[in-house]
Amino acid sequence: MSQPGATILGLEGLELRPDEAAFLREADPWGLILFARNVESPAQLSQLTAQVRAALGRDAPIFVDQEGGRVQRLRAPHWREWLPPLDEARATGPRGLWLRARLQAAELRAVGIDGNCAPTCDIAGPRTHPFLHNRCMGETVAEVVQNARATAEGLLAGGVLPVIKHMPGHGRAEADSHKDLPTVAATADDLRASDFAVFTALSDLPLGMTAHIRFPAFDAAPATQSAKMIDLIRQEIGFAGLLMTDDITMQALTGSYAERAKASLTAGCDVVLHCNGTRAEMAETVAAAGALSPAATLRAEAALRWRHSPEEVDLDALSAEFENLSHGKMDG
Repeated sequence: MSQPGATILGLEGLELRPDEAAFLREADPWGLILFARNVESPAQLSQLTAQVRAALGRDAPIFVDQEGGRVQRLRAPHWREWLPPLDEARATGPRGLWLRARLQAAELRAVGIDGNCAPTCDIAGPRTHPFLHNRCMGETVAEVVQNARATAEGLLAGGVLPVIKHMPGHGRAEADSHKDLPTVAATADDLRASDFAVFTALSDLPLGMTAHIRFPAFDAAPATQSAKMIDLIRQEIGFAGLLMTDDITMQALTGSYAERAKASLTAGCDVVLHCNGTRAEMAETVAAAGALSPAATLRAEAALRWRHSPEEVDLDALSAEFENLSHGKMDG
């Protein structure tokens, strides 16, 4: 049996048309990622995720960005509205974040989604770009580690794979990597003592996402495409899980999509993430990425072993505890 492609791809719309299903069968991405353009209602979303897995002929992981706040693809009226992660962390602390993640996982699993590109493990600082600041889990290494761990464990308890991001740390970036390539001028010692330390403490988790950021103290290339930075993530930080790129369509990267994919995989990333659902771009990316490498295959298989049926809990009781905790902290 051939290995899946070294890609995670987006989808075009609310349903899987026959031509798109044929493309997915041929491309055979390791996983899929959904966005607001793919989400209308629970019934529609359940059908879409089932169609995708039927087209691929396997139980492929399906991801979404369901952080809360601005970055939340499943929204009211069908799903809960969640506070931005930093606001939630300040309001309820680790217990509230665990409860929130467990409830999010229940919502995601109910519609066939089993991966959440969260928690954002970057440290919020006074100069963190606004696109990222309130998506972070705290303002110190200790806060972020504690809060991110609670979030990851809540997701895992609900049968959803967490993706820690953005490795090895995005919090010092003062530019938006969707639009520009940020450069972080901090020294190697400062980075090791703060940004990198968070990911070292969370390095046992199964999935991670890179940062499209330059760290001149180490290399001139963006971390996603830097063999030195990927080696640092593997050896120094100690992350042994599956490492996916951030979205390669972001303007922080340059070159064709084939060049972006090849550079990322050559540097040591396992899987290329292409999010916008544009067929020609995805076809170019798929052709350049090829199949999962033997090492990436082992990491992918290990990551999927973390995916399991949700632990049985009283969701109503958890929801009531979360509401009481939220209101109690806010009122107090």
